[in-house]
Amino acid sequence: MDLLQSILQYIINSLQWGSFYALIAIGYTLVYGVLLLINFAHGDVFMVGAYIAFFISSLLLAEFSGFLSGWTLVAMAIPLTMILTACVGVTLERVAYRPLRRKGAHRLYVVITALMCGLILENGNLALLGASRKKFPDIVDTVVINLGGVVTITNLKLMVIITAVLTFLLLNWIVTKTKIGMAMRAVSFDKFAVPLMGIPLNTVIVFTFVLGSGFAGLAGMLFAMSYPILEPYMGALIGWKAFIAAVVGGIGDIRGAFIGGFLLAFIEIGVASVLPSSYRDLFAFSILLMILWVKPTGLFGVAKTTKI
Repeated sequence: MDLLQSILQYIINSLQWGSFYALIAIGYTLVYGVLLLINFAHGDVFMVGAYIAFFISSLLLAEFSGFLSGWTLVAMAIPLTMILTACVGVTLERVAYRPLRRKGAHRLYVVITALMCGLILENGNLALLGASRKKFPDIVDTVVINLGGVVTITNLKLMVIITAVLTFLLLNWIVTKTKIGMAMRAVSFDKFAVPLMGIPLNTVIVFTFVLGSGFAGLAGMLFAMSYPILEPYMGALIGWKAFIAAVVGGIGDIRGAFIGGFLLAFIEIGVASVLPSSYRDLFAFSILLMILWVKPTGLFGVAKTTKI
């Protein structure tokens, strides 16, 4: 029974961490799938989303805590956080990436610009809010749910996992069943021919950044609710890990990014459960490197050919 409890608890913890990675990795893969751009500022957009959620939640608690429940406040804070974080992503696209795209800049310069944008977000946060950490307000009470007397899970962990799955299903439906999703796939196939077909290229690109950055904001709020200590550099490491998860899953493929995030989490939590936590990243990334050795395009990626 103890072994069964340990295994089930390991699965639940891995699903929670995998949900964070998956939500961030989806943003990477969306932008890459449409623009072939690695948006290295995406991890810091996640950080900005967490801070936006902090200020929105604090404001809502101050104004409405007397007559609205905690879950109602969460339901109000999530869309506001996603919208404002999406505005941050769209601003980056408009100010930093679009001028380079119009001038036909080499992809290397775009990558350098993305790294610069991430540093601006980090150090801008540091300059505006200071280096001191902030504690995310307790919007909802943590409730421990006992599942059959075998394993326990908190209401926040359950919400994180369910939200990640629903987000993936929603995004998959948008990309495969809607007109804007078809336009996104058309841009990823041939962005030069798309304007000739009457599809507004910039509109599709902006919508892609809205989706990716919005989901990063959602991940930021869920992460802040689960681990309520915020600091300006919190998005750097988790952003890099989510990027690696997207690459291992097959960057450009939504399903690959989603599964890659959970795969990385299962490896990390598994290593930390049997070895000192300092070995977690070493073994996790070594295993992911071996996967890329066997399949360089990632688990669900497809090698692209260029016609000359």
